[in-house]
Amino acid sequence: MSAGSASPDREDRPKGGLFYGWYIVATVFFMQTVSCGLIFYNLSIFLKAFVSQSGFSVSAVSSATASFFVAGGVAGLGVGWLMDRYDPRIIITFGAFCAATALASAGHVHELWQLYAFYVLFGIGNAAVAVIPGTTIVARWFNRQRSRAIAYASTGLSLGGIVFTPISVTLIQRIGLGEASYWLALVLVLGTVPISWFFLRPDPASMGLAPDGDAPVLDADGRMLAPDGISFADAVRSRFFVLFTTAYVFSMMAQVGSLAHQFRLVSSRTGDDHIAAWAVSVMAAASITGRLVGGSVLSRVSSKRYLQGVFVLQALSFTLFAFAEGVTALMIVSAMFGATVGNMQMMQPLIMAEAFGLKAYARILSLAQMITTCANAAGPALIGLIYERAGGYQPAYLLIAFASVIGIVSLTAAGPVRALIDKR
Repeated sequence: MSAGSASPDREDRPKGGLFYGWYIVATVFFMQTVSCGLIFYNLSIFLKAFVSQSGFSVSAVSSATASFFVAGGVAGLGVGWLMDRYDPRIIITFGAFCAATALASAGHVHELWQLYAFYVLFGIGNAAVAVIPGTTIVARWFNRQRSRAIAYASTGLSLGGIVFTPISVTLIQRIGLGEASYWLALVLVLGTVPISWFFLRPDPASMGLAPDGDAPVLDADGRMLAPDGISFADAVRSRFFVLFTTAYVFSMMAQVGSLAHQFRLVSSRTGDDHIAAWAVSVMAAASITGRLVGGSVLSRVSSKRYLQGVFVLQALSFTLFAFAEGVTALMIVSAMFGATVGNMQMMQPLIMAEAFGLKAYARILSLAQMITTCANAAGPALIGLIYERAGGYQPAYLLIAFASVIGIVSLTAAGPVRALIDKR
């Protein structure tokens, strides 16, 4: 019997205390709170800061933001390959220092090439410090409890928006982009590098353990069994991989575009940066709630059906964003949108593990995220272009609502999640 097929009523802790996998979850949670709060959620803050303090146009910064996603997507391929070969703490440390270097330089960005260089370095750092390393490590430590573990760990993605968006806005307003960026860079390094070296371990086998705290299963030679799953070549040629990735291309392009412009949209419609910062925080709080609800609901509902519901809610949110004007309406729609953000970020790595197993998980996930992330690059630029050409955010948000509908159709056509695994 494999480790993944152990009795479901076995305790999730070995003799001697709490299963170490939950310490891994807590560590990844904390690291993603810091890294995503200071990198991903700061994209909309820097968009406005570069426009108001550095003199760039909205379309110029929106287009440069696209390079963040392209660079991150390409770098993610390398991260996936390296995760299978080296200590992930080395990769995370490299990513933290790359992103921190970009952050520290924000106040010195005055030319267009410097703007693009900032976002390229920022994107590379994000790829190496955030989602791919954290999700891969958590997935290796759990089988039965994987959806709950990934839900808890990835909650840090959203908590980072709640904690660091108001801090970033306040610092930039009070001491300026140049000085604030140094402090933000320092917090990024101190909040990710030390904790990774103290607590992270690449997989349970490195500690003589098995996923979920089960007893290790050994082969005839007394060695621990290798992770089960589909080969990289078989996975990427499958119908499910192609159409599931297509669904994420359109849906995440729309989501990332909205995330990059949400702060400015709310600020322009209310005339208050602090209200805009609260809208981002409301979105992030709803993201946490949605993700935790998802981790519980997924034990009773199929992952694909649940994700279809999330896609529908996102399309509705964008349609409402196109017309929302007052503070109350904008906060309500921000909460609706936030519920989809947390779930969509959680569901891609979770379904990839469910569909293809762990044999080549890091490489499969990194390829899917590279394709998705490069497409994401079009989101902020597309909204910025339509905003300037059409004279407002309404037509831009109606367009990305339609992109979400394309995602729904692609996901529906992808077929069963476990088709390849079940054939084996």
